[in-house]
This record gives sequence, structure tokens and C-alpha cells, in this order.
Amino acid sequence: MAGQGGPVGEGPDIYDINDSDQSSSSGKTAVRIASVAALGGLLFGYDSAVINGAVDSIQEDFGIGNAELGFAVASALLGAAAGAMAAGRIADRIGRIAVMKIAAVLFLVSAFGTGLAHEVWAVVLFRIVGGIGVGVASVIAPAYIAETSPPGIRGRLGSLQQLAIVSGIFLSFAVNYLLQWLAGGPNEPLWLNQDAWRWMFIAMAVPAVLYGALTFTIPESPRYLVATHKIPEARKVLTRLLGQKNLEITISRIRQTLEREDRPSWRDLRKPTGGIYGIVWVGLGLSIFQQFVGINVIFYYSNVLWQAVGFSADESAIYTVITSVINVLTTLIAIALIDKIGRKPLLLIGSSGMAVTLITMAVIFGNATVNADGTPSLPGASGVIALIAANLFVVAFGMSWGPVVWVLLGEMFPNRIRAAALGLAAAGQWAANWLITVTFPGLREHLGLAYGFYGLCAVLSGLFVWRWVLETKGVSLEDMHGEILQQDKTAAG
Repeated sequence: MAGQGGPVGEGPDIYDINDSDQSSSSGKTAVRIASVAALGGLLFGYDSAVINGAVDSIQEDFGIGNAELGFAVASALLGAAAGAMAAGRIADRIGRIAVMKIAAVLFLVSAFGTGLAHEVWAVVLFRIVGGIGVGVASVIAPAYIAETSPPGIRGRLGSLQQLAIVSGIFLSFAVNYLLQWLAGGPNEPLWLNQDAWRWMFIAMAVPAVLYGALTFTIPESPRYLVATHKIPEARKVLTRLLGQKNLEITISRIRQTLEREDRPSWRDLRKPTGGIYGIVWVGLGLSIFQQFVGINVIFYYSNVLWQAVGFSADESAIYTVITSVINVLTTLIAIALIDKIGRKPLLLIGSSGMAVTLITMAVIFGNATVNADGTPSLPGASGVIALIAANLFVVAFGMSWGPVVWVLLGEMFPNRIRAAALGLAAAGQWAANWLITVTFPGLREHLGLAYGFYGLCAVLSGLFVWRWVLETKGVSLEDMHGEILQQDKTAAG
């Protein structure tokens, strides 16, 4: 996602200053700007999880089977993959802020379109529209934050994206529960004679408008401005972010880098000697494993899951809200630790915790009594253990793979290939998310098998990180070329 030859994410490390040199006001400005950009993540989380409260209602109202339901739920992910692939090239042409505004419009259209749909094809269509917005936000927010963040707090500000995502998930669950409670059920009429589940989608219009409005209050990326020869504007933005110290040196170094780099393209993913750079495969692997551990099964289908083990619809909604709160709190742990202990240790800790909890759930559901309707029954202690294990799984994911993967994707790629590699990795993540989501309804009667697969993926994710992932803490983004060579040597060895 480079503008006129400058790759996304390079900016922070060419601001060659120490944290102590930054004024307090400049630091606060960087945090505020990053927070606004991360609001795209809040809509990302809301749009992804809002379907949770409407799953049963959509199936009942439109009379569709499990396969059709799975496609309707996962349709947004197809749009997300397409949006992620396209976001970088569009941002190169029209700027980062303009792309954020487009994402806000897409979320707004999806909110009303899905909420007012009276045919299942319309639900699918407008979920795809919202998904495109999600895909765009999933690329542009971490990229913009990287370009505007001082180096000493790059990891923490980058983690704001995941904090916003999980906050959006919590917001959607809380709104779903409130609307369901007001109407007396998700499929009961609420305002204007529209069912509560429809208002769950329409409510997304509020944060969409807020996000779009706030994008008018933040500046364009200084790297994009320099790349498009708008030096006076770039100077103003850099002054707001970093103060006056070393300002002209910083601008000079940005311009130098732009002049000696070619315009990034998909061809840059290939090594001069042939084949794809190893680090590209590592980024894609991180994205796929993040989804193959089954985290979105918890958030997309948790109401259905807990009702299947004996909880009422209201109790299931409450537990889902509690789970989302846990996810928010554990993301704060990652924000506190990521610039201290590093990215790789957090991932290894998370993989271990996810493996233990998922395998525990696999054993419990694999030995559950099956009711006449095919749903599992977990009486007594087994149901409590399953609930605890599910929430501990969220803890393990929320403090590690949730935020750390997004930070790594923003910083692990060398300058020359960052745009193409980030877009490819994000698209791969959404494709993996779609695959897991669309297959789960058919596995609802075989939960032991489903959680066993997710547990196996958690084990493999830890082995993958231990063998292939390099620590990026303290590594300048400009030095990532050396990291590529080391990564390829590791792959060859």
C-alpha cells in the first residue's frame, strides 16, 4: 500500500528519534490519530459478530438448511477477502483517509441493506458489501497506524486495531442482547414492526456514521503525502506527530527512500532467483493459523453452541457478552506486554493455552450424551468445565494470536514487498475464516471432532511459530531485507 513508490508501514522507523525527544502533546496526538483509525476495527468486529444474534432467526424466517445458513453467515468473509486484496492499490491512488471514508460508507449500506432484507439473497449480498468494508478496514487501519506511530510505541498502537475489533464484538453482543431483551426474543417485532434481529444489523449505522465523521479530523499519512510530492502538508503532519526535532532530516530520509525504490507490485513477492520469499509464506501461515484455531466459531455461533448444551437463549446471550468482555480485557494484556517481552513469546504462550483448552473441549464434547434431536447434552460438571475451557481459550487467544498477528503483519515484511504481502496475508486470513465458518454448521452434531481439529491446529501453530517466525521487536522496518535473507536461510536449513 505504497503511494508512488513508498511502501506502507515504513514511516515509524525513519522517524529516527527517541521517545524522550517527543513532546507530550505529540505523543497524545499520535495516540488520538491511531485511535480514530482503529475505529475501523470496531466496525470490523461489530459486522463480523452481529450475525451471532440473528443466526437462528435468519434460518427460521427464510426456511433455509444448515448449508445455506453457513453460506449466509460466512458470505461477509468472501467480501472481506476481496476488500483486503484491493485496499492497498486503492489507497495508493487516492490516499489512506479516502479509503477509510469508503469503508464507512460500505458499513452504512450493509447495515440498512441487511437489516431490511426480505430475501436470503439480499442478506448474502449486503453481508458481502459489509465484508468488503471489513476487508478494507483490516488492511488500511494497521497500515495507517504504522505510518503515523512513533517507533517506541509501535507495537502498542498497532495493537489498538485488535482492541477495537474485540470492542466491536462486545458492542455487537451487548446490542444484540439488549434488543432481544426489549422485544422478548430475536424473532419478535420491535420498532416499526421490524423484528429485533433486523435492528441488530441496522444499529451498526451509528458507529459507521461516527467513524466516517471522525476520519475528517485526522491527517493523511505523511508517507503518502511525501510520495505524492505534498511536502508542506507532510511537514505539518510530522510536526504534529513528532515535534520539530529532526523534522527536515526525517523528510529528507523519506524522500531518499522513495527515490531509490520502485513502485511496489505483486511481482515483488518473487525473489530474483525465483520462487516466493519465505517470509511471505510465514505471513500467510500466521493468518491461516489465526483462523484455523476456531476463534470465530466461539463468536459467530456461541449462542447456538451454549443452547446446545442446555442453556436458555437469554443465558446463552449473557455468556456470549461475558466472553466478549474477557476478550477485551485480555487484549489489554497483550498491549502491555508486546513491546516488552516481544511478539514470538506471546504467540508461543498463546498456542500452548489454546491447545490445552481446545483439546479439553474436544474430549468433553466427544464423550457427551446425544439427545434425540442430535444435540449434545452436558449435564453437571462437564457443562461447567466446557464453559470454563471456552473462556480460557478466549483468554489465550486474546493475549496472543488476536493482536500479535496484526502487529506482525504490519511490521514483518520488508519495505519493498509490504503492500503486496500484507494484502495477500489479510486475504488469506479472510479465506481461512470463511472456510472455518461455513463448515461449522455441518459439524454442530460432531462438536468433539470440530474442537479436536481446532486443537490440532493450535498445536501446529506453536510448532510453526517456534520454527519459522522471527522476532521483530526492536528491528527497524528498514532492516527487514536482512530478516528476509535470514528467513530464507532458515527455510533452506
